[in-house]
Amino acid sequence: MSGKGRNFNCLTLDEARRAALAAQGFDHPRPTRPSARHIRQTIRRLGLVQIDCVNVLVPAHYQVLFSRLGPYDRAMFDRVAWQSGDFTEQWAHEASIIPVETWPLLRHRMNLTRFANWGFVQAVQRHPEYLSWVVDQVRERGPLGADHLPAPEGAGRRIPGNWVGTLPRGALEMQFIQGLLATVERRSDFSRVFDLAERRIPPEHFTRQVDREEAERELLRIAARAHAVATAKDLADYFRMKVGPTRPRIAELVEAGDLVEVAVEGWRETAYLHRDAAIPKRIDAAALLSPFDPLIWTRPRVARLFHFDYRVEIFVPERLRKWGFYVLPFLLGERLVARVDLKADRAAGRLLVKGAWGESNAAEALATELRLLAGWLELDRVVIGRRGDLASALRAATSRQP
Repeated sequence: MSGKGRNFNCLTLDEARRAALAAQGFDHPRPTRPSARHIRQTIRRLGLVQIDCVNVLVPAHYQVLFSRLGPYDRAMFDRVAWQSGDFTEQWAHEASIIPVETWPLLRHRMNLTRFANWGFVQAVQRHPEYLSWVVDQVRERGPLGADHLPAPEGAGRRIPGNWVGTLPRGALEMQFIQGLLATVERRSDFSRVFDLAERRIPPEHFTRQVDREEAERELLRIAARAHAVATAKDLADYFRMKVGPTRPRIAELVEAGDLVEVAVEGWRETAYLHRDAAIPKRIDAAALLSPFDPLIWTRPRVARLFHFDYRVEIFVPERLRKWGFYVLPFLLGERLVARVDLKADRAAGRLLVKGAWGESNAAEALATELRLLAGWLELDRVVIGRRGDLASALRAATSRQP
């Protein structure tokens, strides 16, 4: 079933949930041998992939693809994302991998407004000549990382207490934010190497000038395809847009027939259905979701769609955490049925399940997915801890599987 050409007035919650899962790529079996084509298709289907380098399990941008494709070659992902020329990085949701044709749609946001209160911006702005000098160095020498550059004359290299770390990196990041530089490589330590954007973004995209309102409409179209059905706040959050200014753009998309206003069972706000949204009769997925998976970015939407309360507790003090440091929801069929606190103990070759909570009938499928994940991460075994109401059943299911 498709939303195209249909005059939907109301969706059941089950229909909305299946539509959302289909839009995110959970409506078909994983490929037997994931290829570069599958990776390209998945990134484009999602519209963007958030980069997060927390490595307690695996960096989030790798996990997002695993959830949909199963075990794939991460080196192949790196080649597709950073070397193929089909994709680039920019601040989109957060730091994100995007198709190159999306780059000009973000040009109106390529300024320091969102980052003005970040300490590294203030530190680097004390050295205005250094900022332009860094770009000149890249222009003359080719792609550079922060370790290729000295600090400003007479200044210390480090920015105390700041995640950026150093003034050279801060300067490169600022020129990246403003669209002068583009990422060409992520090293094994996840640091970036930059080149001039004009050398890395294809000319037809680098020179393309898009009116702000049209850029916002197109970003919302991308978000709507990736959501299938969503509220105005959901759509705005996909590219971190403010909901107030997006409402006129959404109304224009409704007028153009790109979106259809619908009521969703149990939702208080008006929802918008993409005209090409598919509503499968069933979803047979089984996947662990990264905390930074686009399906679950907007926590109120997770609660509305799945009746599942989810919070990332990475930045919550340990004594106040309810679930754990790095907790992944488990999707089974069309429902979120469990959550597990995971850690890759690489030194010992173990995937540690520090805690597990959820429905006992999810144990077998979750044990299978954990073994698949462990194998992909080159870990020899899965070890189940004792925290959580699902731990005992999960331990038993894991012991039964070869």
